[in-house]
Amino acid sequence: MRCIIVDDEPLALNIMKSYCEDIGYLEVIGTFTNPFDATGLLMEQKVDLVFSDIEMPQINGLEFIKTLDRKPLFVFTTAYQKYALDGFDLNAVDYLVKPIPFERFVKAVNRAKEMYTLKQAAKGPTENITSAGGDLPIKDGFIFIKSEYGNIKLEFDDIKYIQGLKDYLKIHSKGNSNKPILTLMSFRVMEAKLPSNQFFRVHRSFMVNINYIDAVQRSKIIIDDIRIPIGDSYKANFMKRVGL
Repeated sequence: MRCIIVDDEPLALNIMKSYCEDIGYLEVIGTFTNPFDATGLLMEQKVDLVFSDIEMPQINGLEFIKTLDRKPLFVFTTAYQKYALDGFDLNAVDYLVKPIPFERFVKAVNRAKEMYTLKQAAKGPTENITSAGGDLPIKDGFIFIKSEYGNIKLEFDDIKYIQGLKDYLKIHSKGNSNKPILTLMSFRVMEAKLPSNQFFRVHRSFMVNINYIDAVQRSKIIIDDIRIPIGDSYKANFMKRVGL
């Protein structure tokens, strides 16, 4: 993966570069202390991943990413936790708070690599992402989901909940060593594939299998000790569906 690093602090820039060099599949093609200098390279060359600081004097990292017409995958780095929500609203792959431990950096990069792999697979000439994300036809009681590891069969009854991540869905299910499945698909397409009497959209970023709900607490759903938010625009229909 071809990446660039943008940070106005030379020390932080050098640390990030050394981290990237320790990971075999990352190629650093540019480092910048000024976001405007990075823009020129992004317009001229293919960049797969951007590491960007947020607090910078010329323009902050959030605004920098917003200026890009063609947005690569990007990870924000900053000393300030307060920007985390804004970062995820821009669909950042991850948000790293300085000082960044190497193992935390690797986790973020692995997440980016997984998304990058799915993105590349979606460009295959025989796939039809708009209609089905490249999936095989639905059979009674189960669905095939295209993921990094091929077409994975999932029983409807095994799917616990689904989380939306920009153009991707993260499917949490029984089995699969408890590892979520990441697939390139929209909620609109997924909703069309799942039985509406069993699966319910409860938030712009979450869909749940009603059979796995352990509890409902105010504006939260509990599934396996995970608290899933209930969006205001979904709350009335959800409460009616579960009889509350």
